[in-house]
Amino acid sequence: MKRLHGKNILLGITGGIAAYKSAELTRRLKDAGADVRIAMTKAATEFVTPLTFQALSGHPVHTELLDEHAEAGMGHIELARWADAILVAPASANFITKLTQGRADDLLSTLCLATEAPLAFAPAMNQAMWHDLATQANCKTLRQRGLFQFGPAAGEQACGEVGEGRMMEVPDLIDHLANCFEHGELQALNVMITAGPTYEPIDPVRFIGNRSSGRMGYALAEAAREAGASVTLVSGPCHLETPERVQRIDVETAKQMHQVVFAHLPQCDIFIAAAAVADYRPAEARDQKIKKDHESLTLELERNPDILSEVAHSQTRPFVVGFAAETQNLAQHAKDKLQRKNLDMIAANLVGQSDNTKQDIGFNSEYNSLQVFWPDGQTTLETTRKTLLARQLIQLIANHYQQKKNNEKDTA
Repeated sequence: MKRLHGKNILLGITGGIAAYKSAELTRRLKDAGADVRIAMTKAATEFVTPLTFQALSGHPVHTELLDEHAEAGMGHIELARWADAILVAPASANFITKLTQGRADDLLSTLCLATEAPLAFAPAMNQAMWHDLATQANCKTLRQRGLFQFGPAAGEQACGEVGEGRMMEVPDLIDHLANCFEHGELQALNVMITAGPTYEPIDPVRFIGNRSSGRMGYALAEAAREAGASVTLVSGPCHLETPERVQRIDVETAKQMHQVVFAHLPQCDIFIAAAAVADYRPAEARDQKIKKDHESLTLELERNPDILSEVAHSQTRPFVVGFAAETQNLAQHAKDKLQRKNLDMIAANLVGQSDNTKQDIGFNSEYNSLQVFWPDGQTTLETTRKTLLARQLIQLIANHYQQKKNNEKDTA
């Protein structure tokens, strides 16, 4: 099973003899299903050439802080946003000190400061350097800040000494990195997520649909599974791979989605309606293709069932999260929908435009930003890749779900 399938992993390599192991690590990350980019410090290039890692990863290796080929010369920001996780392996004592101090005097250290993705480091150094009080204090500080420390391992070292300080072996690094995406906020809960568009047939070859790609819903399904949930993904027509260990049920129309959702609702703890369900459908779908015989064509449309509202008003309702894709007056429309449909939370985003960073967001984009509202509060999740955004939203949902359950116990 490829536990890192579809993950964007930025591998940082610092100066040390263990850098030769990072070549094998690059290969194994790719074997595990990850897309790998490499950032090397200047010292690292003295041990292994960038060309080696370019051949292994299939991508140019990044070594310079200011990249004239990157958008606006800000390659470090692009890479920081791209990564689902950053692993620095080997992490030298000097680089660990940089991380602790928050220094940003080269590309890799700047990437570590600029990312919002999980950050892990694999110490590799002489055993005496590892046991030095300063190194121990630095690693403790980084762990307290939420960084993941992998190793070091013990054994014979390149200098001839024996003890702790060796970089953790590659298979163990892969396992530890995969575990970074696994956490238990939704452990033992059943989460149902709708995703993608619906297609409402006009005739055998035409339909009413929308521009939804399904990326946000699929990213949420993956993030919920990583959080320990049992996930059912009810998907409209999408050309996306099903996240691992997620049950996917394909539908085409709003009526089909409605039927599947309510068939699974009794077992559902959290319902997330990320699908862009068509509000209307043709009152009558023709059996044969409509010919272009007239200058105009009038279609009679009728309302589709409001799946989100019906779930939120059901007798044994789950925790209900809606989405609002708007082109204007985002906050006003989202708050109205939150109240009118009896939701616990709503995530709203603008579609069909770019945000102030000139990054395309919303439909058919890998990026998005969200304004999230609940009855007595709100927050903003800034523009980032949908995979990272999904994890942030799932964390927020998990917190509010647990808070609601605790309140219910207190008032019982």
